[in-house]
Amino acid sequence: MEKTTAWKALFEGWPDAIERNGMVVTSFGEAIPFQAFMISGGLLLLERDKPDQFGTRKVILSYDQICAVRLPTTMELARFQVMGFQPSI
Repeated sequence: MEKTTAWKALFEGWPDAIERNGMVVTSFGEAIPFQAFMISGGLLLLERDKPDQFGTRKVILSYDQICAVRLPTTMELARFQVMGFQPSI
């Protein structure tokens, strides 16, 4: 699966059981913390809980700019199966 398609599927299918907060790491090397997000076609809208150094609270980026998503949750890995993750065989 192409990375853009994989990131889009992850955010489009984000289950209610997993909090919508974390950090997106971009291909620019920027780490963007988010407390909520919205989707629109090939774009992702992230909302920060605090403004960055430029005073912005919202960031719009394309899925192809995402390198990683970091989550602060302490939930066990099995709870992520609703997002399509499976244990190794």
